[in-house]
Amino acid sequence: MRLSPDEIDDEIKNLPGWSVVNEKLHREIEFDSFNQAFGFMTRAAMEIEKMNHHPEWFNVYNRLTIDLMTHDAGGITRNDINLAKILNSLV
Repeated sequence: MRLSPDEIDDEIKNLPGWSVVNEKLHREIEFDSFNQAFGFMTRAAMEIEKMNHHPEWFNVYNRLTIDLMTHDAGGITRNDINLAKILNSLV
């Protein structure tokens, strides 16, 4: 179920680095190297597959841009919040 703007605002307070951009949870991460960025993406992929909840992400060298939203719900859901928390724990 899609979260309300107030629910999203409450959750964002506990998600360092995340904001809402174009109705998606959004985070940009800069690592020290490509290897660190790729290592993070590899670790994240294991958790993402367990959830079967796949992000939109874009990687250039040591930078990673992540956008989360649930297409079936047409917005941000509890799954997106949970995945953002997992991704934060892996950084």
